[in-house]
This record gives sequence, C-alpha cells and structure tokens, in this order.
Amino acid sequence: KEVMNKRLPPMHPGEVLREEFLVPLKLSAGALARKMDVPRTRIERIAEEKTGITADTALRLSKALGTTPQLWLNLQTDYDLETALRALGKKLAKIEPVAEVAS
Repeated sequence: KEVMNKRLPPMHPGEVLREEFLVPLKLSAGALARKMDVPRTRIERIAEEKTGITADTALRLSKALGTTPQLWLNLQTDYDLETALRALGKKLAKIEPVAEVAS
C-alpha cells in the first residue's frame, strides 16, 4: 500500500521530446539538431533530461516539430515548479503572507 502513496517524479520536457517526437518519428538528436541549427549535444542533453528548455530552444523546437513554443516552455515551467515544490517541502507551508490583498 505504501507504494500507492509515492508520487511519480515530475515529467521532464526531454521525456516528451524523446517519447512523443524522436522515437515515433525515428528522428535522431543529430538530425533534429541539424534542422534546428543547434549543436547536437543540446538536443541530446534535453532528451537525456540533463538540461532544460530555454526560450530559444522552445522557438526552434516549435518550428521544427509543428508545435507551439508555449508547449515546451509550459512543460519546463511545470517541471521546475514541481521540482521546487518537492524540494521546499514543509518550509513552504511555514511562510505567512505579508498582507491580505484588498478586495
């Protein structure tokens, strides 16, 4: 039963790139990098979940893969927020609001 309570790690944008684009399209990191005019290592590091998506990369990925830059940036933001939330843990709950917002 304890296993049921464990949350999956947040999904890195590289997992989406790899599993939803590179693998199904039989596209190598090098081939995609050439289309995007970026170093092969940039795509490899993203696909290996070692680095994140920048605005520059999001624009290039969207053009090359027919998506929107927002897709890639939203995936990155979601990943960053979930990672930070898990790292902060109970410390976040201890923060009191500075003041009530006037309605």
